[in-house]
Amino acid sequence: QVHLVESGGGLVQPGGSLQLSCAVSGRIFSILAVGWYRQAPGKQRELVASQTTGRSTNYADSAKGRFTLFRDNAKNLLFLQMNSLKPEDTAVYYCYSFLINADGPQSPEDYWGQGTQVTVSS
Repeated sequence: QVHLVESGGGLVQPGGSLQLSCAVSGRIFSILAVGWYRQAPGKQRELVASQTTGRSTNYADSAKGRFTLFRDNAKNLLFLQMNSLKPEDTAVYYCYSFLINADGPQSPEDYWGQGTQVTVSS
């Protein structure tokens, strides 16, 4: 089984920083893409940042210049460094991976973490 587990969420004051982590575990043949999404109360889930393996990272306009997605490929870890946080960044953040499970079908599939709450408030 492949699992994605996020950590690092919490309460932070406006202007503060948080780093989210996502551990991808299981027998993985290949990770084709990763990303972070978020969902605020009453809103649809939206893309924050995504990266196709070997290519550049895409950021939502709201995240550009403040958030950075980076990976530790050797350890199958995904990170989201969030700086200059604003109250409107409050949401549940989900990590995502499009990967080929070594024990599953040979075609890539979507996998999601359970989410981690980020609250930006004074």
